[in-house]
Amino acid sequence: MPSRYLAALIAIAMLVGSVGIARAQFELDERQQMLTGGAAKKRNFNFFGFNGGGDVTRTSVNFSSNHKPGTIVINTAERKLYLVQDGGTALRYGIGVGRVGFTWKGVRKVTEKKEWPSWTPPPQMLKRRPDLPRHMVGGEDNPLGARAMYLGGTLYRIHGSNEPETIGQAVSSGCFRMTNDDVKDLYERVSIGTTVIVQ
Repeated sequence: MPSRYLAALIAIAMLVGSVGIARAQFELDERQQMLTGGAAKKRNFNFFGFNGGGDVTRTSVNFSSNHKPGTIVINTAERKLYLVQDGGTALRYGIGVGRVGFTWKGVRKVTEKKEWPSWTPPPQMLKRRPDLPRHMVGGEDNPLGARAMYLGGTLYRIHGSNEPETIGQAVSSGCFRMTNDDVKDLYERVSIGTTVIVQ
């Protein structure tokens, strides 16, 4: 009988210990997500096996819409950004989107553009993670990457990334991330005042 109690106590102690370890790992992962804008890339599987997150290559595609050329349309479910062109076409870019709980929809304008932007975590993020740096200068290690286009009235941006392997994933805290090559390309094509439609 005593050995049964001892076994139960050991099992409880192991469970409590594993919960503590899991919580510490979660906090470490969350800190990394905040610094990088999202979770690390995870493999996607469908019924038939591995699906590497879809095509993220920049390309011109047929795109029938009533939006005027120059409009940006972001399809969150597809994890694609479309820059509407003349003649029923668009330039399509692969993007990283908000992870679960951080997605949003709406219509905004590009209100600011910056090359190699600095990053200051917003108060909401600092409230959740007071250990984050208060400011990071722009550069190769900055989570905003080579360029950023700020979406007025929000905390969100279309920006580059120092983690190109995460493009095509649900990784961010609500921003839309692109490879640095793609964000540079888009940056040159987009002006302040551009309409951004997030679906």
